Amino acid sequence: MAGEDSQTILITGAGSGIGKVTARLFLEEGWRVALVGRRRSALEEAADGHENALVLPFDVTEPKDVADGFAKLSGEWGRLDALFNNAGMSLPSTMIDEIAVDDWLALSNVNITGMFLCAREAFGLMRRQKPQGGRIINNGSVSAYVPRPGSVPYTMSKHAVTGLTRTLSLDGRRFNIACGQIDIGNALTDMAVAMTKGVPQADGSMRVEPVMDASHVASSVLHMANLPLEANVQFMTVMATAMPYIGRG
Repeated sequence: MAGEDSQTILITGAGSGIGKVTARLFLEEGWRVALVGRRRSALEEAADGHENALVLPFDVTEPKDVADGFAKLSGEWGRLDALFNNAGMSLPSTMIDEIAVDDWLALSNVNITGMFLCAREAFGLMRRQKPQGGRIINNGSVSAYVPRPGSVPYTMSKHAVTGLTRTLSLDGRRFNIACGQIDIGNALTDMAVAMTKGVPQADGSMRVEPVMDASHVASSVLHMANLPLEANVQFMTVMATAMPYIGRG
């Protein structure tokens, strides 16, 4: 059972995939976990009635909803020790001239604006709370470094996340706020099922790609979060060993 002195973390996109697996691991490890997503039912299923779970259904793209959600966490627990800035979306592989502008706007609203809004609120809480400080962990992707074919919107958004991570690492120093990024490759979630059926390759072929269990991502995030604030994992890549990443293209 976790006590009132247990560390607190807010996880976005906690109703499914990596966010859900990570939230459950942190609860098992004694953290108090705020689960964020748009669907209350999915968040409640992920929380599974745990006494240290706080279900916060809101849309990360809505500034007022984000501010209200973080304020509710602060009111309940008094402080925020960590943010796992995880919520994101992707689009089917398509050439840039075939991408609907509305699809680009929807993706960038989640993957960039949503990340910004949640980091903004977390940074503000961590800067003002006593003792001062905390940790922000952004979910990047191996696409923050090497693109997949036909992935302009997603790849652009993940490069933006890296810019956010680097800048928060710099700006957070004087407030004892650490910021790192976990770059994930082929973790088996609903979003990655396509990998097991065949996805476009740089040579124009379609191939099945190796995947890994999402629990390895969760344990990696836990390792990053458990470090003392004097230490930081700036960037971590965790991926299916044999996926086409090193040498992609």
